[in-house]
Amino acid sequence: MLAERPVTTENAGNTEPGAGFEAAWCATDLGEHRPCRYTYEHYAYESLPPLDSARFTGDFAWLGGPGAASPERGAALEALDGALAAHGLALSADFIAFQAGERTHRALDEVSVTACWTSISQPLPCPGEPGAFLVRFLRDQQDCVLWYLCLRPSGETFVVWSPVDFAYEYERGGEGGEGGEGAASGAAELRAEIRWCAPSFEEFAYRFWAENRIWHAVHGSGPAELDRPLRDYLGHYGPIRTSPHTP
Repeated sequence: MLAERPVTTENAGNTEPGAGFEAAWCATDLGEHRPCRYTYEHYAYESLPPLDSARFTGDFAWLGGPGAASPERGAALEALDGALAAHGLALSADFIAFQAGERTHRALDEVSVTACWTSISQPLPCPGEPGAFLVRFLRDQQDCVLWYLCLRPSGETFVVWSPVDFAYEYERGGEGGEGGEGAASGAAELRAEIRWCAPSFEEFAYRFWAENRIWHAVHGSGPAELDRPLRDYLGHYGPIRTSPHTP
């Protein structure tokens, strides 16, 4: 069994979580409130509705909790954690709880309006950062964008996204070629394709889930069907036109 570990603030003492990566959120539209020219748009992170990080303690209360852990998924996560342990790294507690939980492990797949699906990789070296590794956990159906957990030897764990499938890149030739200047140049090019997007897995999961729920509402029966936290999230982008009887 995976050893229980305390849920901590992943970036405690770090005033710049994800330092070394540009920050941006990759997502689709929220109707007229936040347009999108293509399937996905890259939105400046500072333009997003702020989230209260204190809400995200690893219990996923906003989804009703993760539920019972699946022994099969738990074993797979234990094997992945063991592979990371060989590099002095460990999966975050919130990632384990979500991916093992019967109630949560498909929550992002089920809500995604662009047919994203859960796909957990083995540890992948983070380009240009010795000692750090990536674990892919979610991908667009056409691989337009893939999301990764990034783990650093410092203990910092956060979420990044990229249009690059790093598992495929490493299978076909390593981090940046055969060595020397070519390898360094290749690693730099791959690293430039990575964007930081959330300080913890649960915060990423909430924002992804919330925005996809909002998309369904604004393209369906309207924002009035949303609960107050999601209407407040949408209201960050301007006044919401709803029925005067909306609570």
